[in-house]
Amino acid sequence: MEQILQSESASGDIVFAAINVLLCTVFLLCYFYQFFYLALPFLLKDKPHKPAKPTRFAILISARNEETVIKNLLDSINRQTYPRERVTVFVAADNCTDATAAVARANGAVVYERFNREKVGKGYALEFLYEHIVRDYGEEAFDAFTVFDADNVLDPGYVEAVNRTFSDGYEVVTSYRNSKNYGDNWISAGYALWFLRESEYLNHARMLAGTSCAVSGTGFTFSSKIIREVGGWKFFLLTEDIEFTVYNVVKGRKIGYAKDAELYDEQPVTFAQSWTQRLRWAKGYIQVWGKYGSALVRNMFSEKFTSCYDMTMTIMPALIISILTLLNCALGVVLGLALGWDLSRIGASLFGTFSGIYLTLWFIGALTTATEWNKIHCSAFKKIFYLFTFPIFMLTYLPIAITALFKKVEWKPIAHTQAKTLSDIVKK
Repeated sequence: MEQILQSESASGDIVFAAINVLLCTVFLLCYFYQFFYLALPFLLKDKPHKPAKPTRFAILISARNEETVIKNLLDSINRQTYPRERVTVFVAADNCTDATAAVARANGAVVYERFNREKVGKGYALEFLYEHIVRDYGEEAFDAFTVFDADNVLDPGYVEAVNRTFSDGYEVVTSYRNSKNYGDNWISAGYALWFLRESEYLNHARMLAGTSCAVSGTGFTFSSKIIREVGGWKFFLLTEDIEFTVYNVVKGRKIGYAKDAELYDEQPVTFAQSWTQRLRWAKGYIQVWGKYGSALVRNMFSEKFTSCYDMTMTIMPALIISILTLLNCALGVVLGLALGWDLSRIGASLFGTFSGIYLTLWFIGALTTATEWNKIHCSAFKKIFYLFTFPIFMLTYLPIAITALFKKVEWKPIAHTQAKTLSDIVKK
């Protein structure tokens, strides 16, 4: 009997470890192409731009109680090297109870105030703003629309850099996303380092590879043709940026990347804020997959394969595989305790899985930190120290992803308090 129990214990350990290995293998197979992306910025050169066109830009800003930060964004827009007469700024003061509207008007923006407690979220505010622009200016008054969050601050050459890529024929253009408060703590640094990695080693690499980039929340431009095609801004899921990206990828459009168009935004500094925001993102990914998943899979069997495969990997498999890995680990511990398995073997398997994830994330963070060193505005000590907390920040997505499967999630605003000018940011 003892030999039978020992045999069952060994078999249980083997099955548990085999599942872990299988999940890790599937993950690597799905995302191996992103390791290839890491090399592309070192191997390929950017293509030269075509002659720039005199594009008429409408800048769209959705602002909810942003009187503290919106002036600095508007100042940075007013200081752009691009001809100011070709840029009109529109602000949707969305359910504001402060002086956001007055501050925006005083700094040159056209402001429309919105009060709607039922349709809540950035997507609805953008729809409201576009409807007013069409009513007051007409459908053809602008060639392109650029979306910013109220806490953003722009490099002086931002619009000019976007216009170069837009003039190359890209109907959607995203940009380089940097942080106003990288050095505040491990949470803000985790966000900021991920966005820097996304800019340089996802979107820049995608651009070099000739596939589609992805819009990331703020700092993106799209042609008036697209919004007329859709009939206004019709993207209302919790992650309207990913929804907008996937819509265009399924349509066969390639989203461009303007690597010299740099903006800074504010990252959360408390775990409670971070949990709320990332829970919305995780739920939004599930929503986008529910709406567009079948179209993405179908289009993987066409000339859109690379872009659709990339967006599929961005939205879903990592979430599923990560959850299955966590559940397998939990199940292994529970069964091991109940059936008398050798917990040291289970512990070794768990340690191997999570140390592998940690080291992979650390390497990605280290590469990004090294190449973007001069664009990270905090002390050298913090740049190095936050390399070691970055994998921990990323691993906290696991409980968030599981919660998103079962919890109803609604859009909630994130408070912004970092009233920094560009000179305040870069002097660090």
